[in-house]
Amino acid sequence: MTRTILITNDDGICADGLIRLAKAAQDFGEVWVIAPDNQRSAASHSITLHSHIDVFPHDFPVAGVRAFSCSGTPADCVRICPNLMPRRPDVVLSGINHGYNVASDIQYSATAGAAFEAAFQGYHAIALSEEACGCHAVTDAFLHDILTELLDQKLGHGQILNVNFPGCPPEECGGILFDRTVSHGMIYRDHYNVIEQLPEGGLRLMVEGDYNEDAEDGTDFQAVMQGYISVGIADNIG
Repeated sequence: MTRTILITNDDGICADGLIRLAKAAQDFGEVWVIAPDNQRSAASHSITLHSHIDVFPHDFPVAGVRAFSCSGTPADCVRICPNLMPRRPDVVLSGINHGYNVASDIQYSATAGAAFEAAFQGYHAIALSEEACGCHAVTDAFLHDILTELLDQKLGHGQILNVNFPGCPPEECGGILFDRTVSHGMIYRDHYNVIEQLPEGGLRLMVEGDYNEDAEDGTDFQAVMQGYISVGIADNIG
């Protein structure tokens, strides 16, 4: 039987990374897309509980792909797939995210959150991300090989495969590093600035991140900082 592949993301159904992933995934099975109708970055593993979810057929730009836009979160997109697909997906791919999902960012990432929801539902799950720089050459050169390697890899309960592609030119990429552990560090060290004093003692705050490249040996963070493709297993928090 043909493999059934569900693809979602957190950048929205019109995102370039989602479209590129759907094209590549067609070499491996029947592709379905259920993705948010707009940007849902940093939604983590959240789901919709106190309002309804609207789903509409979407005119997807890849021939042969059945697609739906969803008003909910990326995790919602995974949860509602039995209502839209004729059978359970064999694998869920989440991405390709615009921006790395390594280190502590994984706990905020809705790209990872959708993959963790898929793992919780018993699907084989892979999250894919790339540097937010507009250079897709390494991703496009290695994506087919990565999918070939990972689509049938065995995982434990609640585990996902987490893939991150550097945004360097192909000649500067060192190749693929497997078995990367999740760094305890962070690419951006966040703090909050007061941008306005509000009435009655209130404050209006805005997050600001300080860029950081300090990473531990053997981690996903170090791999991408050194121009490698990082592949590792992440465990669902909690």
